[in-house]
Amino acid sequence: MSIFITGASGFVGTSFLNNFKNEVICVSSRGNESNIDGAEVVIHLAGKAHDLKNTSASQEYYEVNTELTKKVYDAFLATEAKVFITLSSVKAVADQFEGELTEQCHPNPLTPYGKSKLLAEQYILSNKIPEGKRVYVLRPCMIHGPGNKGNLNLLYKLVSKNIPWPLGAFENKRSFCSIDNLMFIIKELIEREDIPSGIYNLADDETLSTNELIEIIATTTNKKAKIISISKKIINTIAKFGDVLHLPLNTERLDKLTENFVVSNSKIKTSLGIERLPISAKDGLVKTIQSFI
Repeated sequence: MSIFITGASGFVGTSFLNNFKNEVICVSSRGNESNIDGAEVVIHLAGKAHDLKNTSASQEYYEVNTELTKKVYDAFLATEAKVFITLSSVKAVADQFEGELTEQCHPNPLTPYGKSKLLAEQYILSNKIPEGKRVYVLRPCMIHGPGNKGNLNLLYKLVSKNIPWPLGAFENKRSFCSIDNLMFIIKELIEREDIPSGIYNLADDETLSTNELIEIIATTTNKKAKIISISKKIINTIAKFGDVLHLPLNTERLDKLTENFVVSNSKIKTSLGIERLPISAKDGLVKTIQSFI
C-alpha cells in the first residue's frame, strides 16, 4: 500500500511513521504537499496547532489549517487515491462545552484556530465524494502519548518537583485521546472499506478529572499526590493577572486545566463495530507519563 503523508515531523505524524513503517510512504515536503500522484492513501496531518501563548497571527491558522487542507484535498480528488484522512479538532465545534459533544452539535468555534479547522471541514464536505473514494475528517480531543508536549508535560513537571496542585477546588470531567487509539482508528479506516465517509469525534472511552490526572501522574512517578483546594475566586484573580503579566497561569490555561469537555466516541465505535477502544484512558496516560520520566 502506498501512503502519502503531510505533517510527518509532528507528534501525530511521527507516531504514524512508527506504526506504518512497513508500508510504502511518501513524506511531503514544504510547498510540495499536493504532489500525491501514485498514492493510494492520503493522510493530511500538517496543521498549525493552537497557540496557548496567543502569539500567532490569525492569518497563519487560515493559511495552514484551511488553505493547505483545501489544496491537499483538491489534489486527492484529482488522482486515483482511494482514501483521504485529515485531522481536524473538536475545537472546530466549540472551545467550551457543557454536556457531551457529538457530531450532531452545531459548530460555533470562537478562536482563529477553531474557525480555520471548521472552514477546512466545510470545504471538504461541500465537494461530492467520487465513487470509489472514502473521506474521513477526524476530530480528536487532546491527543497524548510518548513525545507529547503541552499541558500534560506541565503537570508532570509540577508533580515530579513535589509542587502542590492548587486547583483541587475545581471538579471537572474531560476527555482525552490516546495516540494508540488514534493509530488504531486510522489503521481501520485505511484497511476497511465498510466504514462510511464522514466526520468522526475521537476520544478515549473514559473521562477523567484533572485531580484524577494528578493522582495518575503521582502514582506513575512514585510520588505522593499533593492536591490543595484554594478558593476558586482567588485562583481566577491570579489567572487574570497572568494574562497581563504573562505568568504560567492565565485564564486560557486555567480553563484548559479545569474545564468540562466530554467528547462522545460512540459514532466511530459503532462504525467500527466495537464496544471499546484498545487502550483505556488511564493506561494510555500512564504510558504517556512514563515517557516523561
